[in-house]
Amino acid sequence: MSLDITGRYRYPSPRAAWLAQVSEEIIEPDLPIVDPHHHLWTQEGNHYLLDEFADDLGSGHRIEATVFVQAHYGYRTAGPDELKPVGETEKVAAMAETAARSGLATDVAAGIVGFADLMLGGSVERVIEAHVQSAGGRFRGVRHSVSRDSNFPHGIVLRPAPAGMLADPKYREGLATAARLGLSYDAMLYHQQIPELAAAARAVPDLPIVLDHLGCVIGVGPYRGCEQDTLSAWRADMAELARCPNVVVKIGGLGMIICGPTWNEQPSPPGSAELAEAWRPQVETCIDLFGADRCMFESNFPVDKAMYSYAALWNAFKRLAVGASAAEKEALFRGTARRIYRL
Repeated sequence: MSLDITGRYRYPSPRAAWLAQVSEEIIEPDLPIVDPHHHLWTQEGNHYLLDEFADDLGSGHRIEATVFVQAHYGYRTAGPDELKPVGETEKVAAMAETAARSGLATDVAAGIVGFADLMLGGSVERVIEAHVQSAGGRFRGVRHSVSRDSNFPHGIVLRPAPAGMLADPKYREGLATAARLGLSYDAMLYHQQIPELAAAARAVPDLPIVLDHLGCVIGVGPYRGCEQDTLSAWRADMAELARCPNVVVKIGGLGMIICGPTWNEQPSPPGSAELAEAWRPQVETCIDLFGADRCMFESNFPVDKAMYSYAALWNAFKRLAVGASAAEKEALFRGTARRIYRL
């Protein structure tokens, strides 16, 4: 795993030739799916915009619609700082319209989750209104990361958020403002912060909260080699979080390098059977605790694309859902996402 000069981890870039080594038949190709978490961006000269995403959408699974989640792409370069993130919504909405005009079978970015500085408190309403006006009817929620871990004082991938943000009165005022405006909140944090999220969920019970990436169970640094202890603590915290009825969970993001996978270092990428077995403990825990109607499968592409293909990812989720009822599959693959993001 590579580190930068700050000691933070660097996400590896996807390698098309490496991914192409593994090809598998699509499981249940007619199963309708909403992908509720992906990005569109240019990172370090690597593009993952509409054309690249369309290639993955065409891998054989029936992806009806997607939800774009903020990725610090295309911010405005002029104007008030708090409104600069609206540039991302503008650009993504334009790509969504281009996709619709092209006849693409998927409703790309049917929902948009953008960044708004919740530390503005009630004043964040102005920023949210600008997002809504720029989104062409697609703006659905806010994400303002609070990710930090005491074992990584300089951050893991990005700089750490200030401590205690979820309990800060201004941040909670911002959360309450999002709730009042009919939006959801995507919670981006690390696993030790799950109790903080539970407290915030109880404080703002009218706010639909989406926990991204199962709470990002860290598997690098001091956590490597302690996986069972980490998972035991995570399960206990997730059980308490599940008591908050306004919280749902996105299942995915397990290809993030901070979670500990090393498939990118292998000669060939993993197939869906290998992925399903690796993910089973966390996935089954979430579904057992929250129920299928409060869980949704996600791709987290292109971040996870460094580890496996889009086709293998969704095949793995389908393998994990083999024992689910038709109603449970409907919820996991599209129903929960459609309800929470009002698609």
